[in-house]
Amino acid sequence: MENYLEIKDLSFSIKNELILNDISFNIKNQGDIVCILGPSGIGKTTILRSIAGLREIDKGAVILNNKILTDKNNFIEPEDRNIALSFQENALFPHYTVEENIKFGIKRSLFCSKNKNGPLKYSMDELLDLFFIPELKNKYPHEISAGQSQRVCLVRSIIHNPDLLLLDEPFSNLDQNLKEKVQENLKEIIKTCKITTIIVTHDKYEAFYLGDYCGILLNKKIVQFDSPYNIHHIPNSQDVVKFFNRGVLVPATVQSHDTLYNEDLGQIKGKLIKNFQSGEKVNLLIQPEDLEHDDSSNLKFQVIDKKFRGTSFIYTLKTPSDLKIPVFVHSHHEHLHHEDEKFGLKTPIYIDHLVCF
Repeated sequence: MENYLEIKDLSFSIKNELILNDISFNIKNQGDIVCILGPSGIGKTTILRSIAGLREIDKGAVILNNKILTDKNNFIEPEDRNIALSFQENALFPHYTVEENIKFGIKRSLFCSKNKNGPLKYSMDELLDLFFIPELKNKYPHEISAGQSQRVCLVRSIIHNPDLLLLDEPFSNLDQNLKEKVQENLKEIIKTCKITTIIVTHDKYEAFYLGDYCGILLNKKIVQFDSPYNIHHIPNSQDVVKFFNRGVLVPATVQSHDTLYNEDLGQIKGKLIKNFQSGEKVNLLIQPEDLEHDDSSNLKFQVIDKKFRGTSFIYTLKTPSDLKIPVFVHSHHEHLHHEDEKFGLKTPIYIDHLVCF
């Protein structure tokens, strides 16, 4: 088996309007986590529904563990796919208690002949503890909060040990502190039990922590499918750069295979990710961590904004040609600058990844 899951050229439309166009990606190993990132309303949830068999597609194929679930000649009903989909909204049965809702997931698994995975390594009580809701077993859905409901849905989806777990914004109703704890425990469960998982989210930090791979959905397509590291450091298009809204594109001229020149910053050295000809005009991506602060430097620019991030400040500097450049500085740095002060940059400038377009 080459890939555990293959999504091939998936397309979907509503009333002749194309919503998804030739969506393709693979999950090579069982137990891997893929996070799909994209703006609201772009079709992320539709991808999950199509994989689960809840949406009829125009064309394409879904192949799971060497079995064709959907293509032009085949369609396996959702209840026979052994795929668990946990929705963003409350999808609990209102007349069942939390415990009864979860046990329904177990019963469904027992009657699903397609599930040959065997029981999960975690009991219901263990999962409830790991998601910080052990006291909810005898409560009904109307008696619990939206965040608690999301975690109950997670337990119900996980407990029958599906071949594929699909999660739609599973932490949207949790505060940041609780969200991080739940994410840690979810990741441990997925990796321990090797439950292949696709998570839809708009939170890049969530995606970068949980995902072995990330897919960026823009303009009806997956425009980049890569490791979180590469998505952050080596975005493959200006569209991806603009989506993350972290960093700026500055004009530069290629001087050699490892050197660029900008009229405000001077020479910039590093490794060019793409090949460009000497003299070619490019736009260089500069992210906050790319430049280094140096009070003794002769290269100084005016501070026009400062954002406190707890462990760091992000300063925005204005150059003579009106570029606005972000620079990361640790919050314990000995000399904190105020707006309208001059701020020095270490020279010569060196950036590990020279990402240019």
